[in-house]
Amino acid sequence: MKKILLAIIPLVLSGCSYYNQFVERMHTDTLDYRCDEKPLTVKLNNPRQEASFVFDNKLLTLKEGMSASGARYTDGIYVFWSKGDSATVYKRDNVVLSNCTLQNPKR
Repeated sequence: MKKILLAIIPLVLSGCSYYNQFVERMHTDTLDYRCDEKPLTVKLNNPRQEASFVFDNKLLTLKEGMSASGARYTDGIYVFWSKGDSATVYKRDNVVLSNCTLQNPKR
């Protein structure tokens, strides 16, 4: 009986891990933007209040910050700011991606 129980416990725990990953994906929105410089794909994780995207060949994960209007995510160096169907990316207060327009927005 103990051997069966020892074999089942890892299966149950791995099932919990897969379930958590499934739930995480359900709460993540993928947004595609067309910017003046290049396309941008942003993944918004609402429960974690994070936005992640690749820029300069690095995966950036930014935490939601305060914003008077729109949504603002930052890591202290980069800022992703969006309002409606538009977005801008800053690096140390300099615009690096401008005039980003959401493609296929949900209405």
